[in-house]
Amino acid sequence: MAIPCAVAMAAEPELLKLAGDLGTHDPVIIREGNTYYVFCTGRVPGGGGIIPIRSSTDMRNWKLSGAVFEKLPDWVAQEVPKARDAWAPDISFFNGKFHLYYSLSSFGVNESAIGLATNLTLDPKSPKYKWVDEGLVVHSRTGQDDFNTIDPNLALENKNTAWLNWGSFWGGIKMKRIDPKTGKLSPKDTRLYSLASRPRLKPHVTPPVEGAIEAPFLVRRDGWWYLFVSFDFCCRGVRSDYNVVVGRSRKVTGPYLDRNGKPMTEGGGTPVVSAATPNWHGAGHEAVFLDNGVDYLLFHAYDAKTGRPQLQISSMVWESGWPRVATMP
Repeated sequence: MAIPCAVAMAAEPELLKLAGDLGTHDPVIIREGNTYYVFCTGRVPGGGGIIPIRSSTDMRNWKLSGAVFEKLPDWVAQEVPKARDAWAPDISFFNGKFHLYYSLSSFGVNESAIGLATNLTLDPKSPKYKWVDEGLVVHSRTGQDDFNTIDPNLALENKNTAWLNWGSFWGGIKMKRIDPKTGKLSPKDTRLYSLASRPRLKPHVTPPVEGAIEAPFLVRRDGWWYLFVSFDFCCRGVRSDYNVVVGRSRKVTGPYLDRNGKPMTEGGGTPVVSAATPNWHGAGHEAVFLDNGVDYLLFHAYDAKTGRPQLQISSMVWESGWPRVATMP
């Protein structure tokens, strides 16, 4: 979810020292009360529930705390028959409910969909705790759409205006307006906005091997909208070269430009997190989180020895209107 950011108090960004169950991919975070919750791609280790949930009371020590679904909702088999898991969730709170958008697809195709589940609370001990399947939000079809409906992210412009952005490869990052009352696409404004893309040198290859861009995340700060995205490739273990870039716009609908003025629709993007360090590779699928006046960037990175993805959290500072995070070791 996109949240208004505050000025970070620390002079230098800090990479938090994390412990516990950190094996996450495509993380997103939210806080309810004194507890932080991280949602991520896939299943509980061992083949359990879908969209694992991890919790912490200090944002540093994490434990597995269940999952959103025991199995995929029944409608998924008809809409996205190749989907076996749910990917890249996004969590937000509005209109009295937590809204979790999630992706349904399979590798290398844009026969994909975004679904929605809601809950009144994230506390599994509460009698109000129950994930409700709200069904399909948007889908893309092979041969019909030049975009891929995965990696959703919700941006709240005001109490009456919300936006859902998404995208992976193909035509890049897209966005449509959402009705905040339903959490579904707006029937009044049906325009499809293009926010960012990368030139595809081999446009007729399927799946596309160029134009690697995905995982959008929008935040608002000091009159600007910032669009964070991940460039290049995830999901290749130590060979992953994911990295995070950002651009900004005065309007949520764009155009987004990087620090050098290059449009993100033409491949622009100011680096935020590099692809590799001695101990970590493929850092990406970012999410921004504001907590107690400090901005944080979450992402996953692959251990350079094992190739396994792990949760990373860095505080984020702003310099001349652009974000900076700590460097991984």
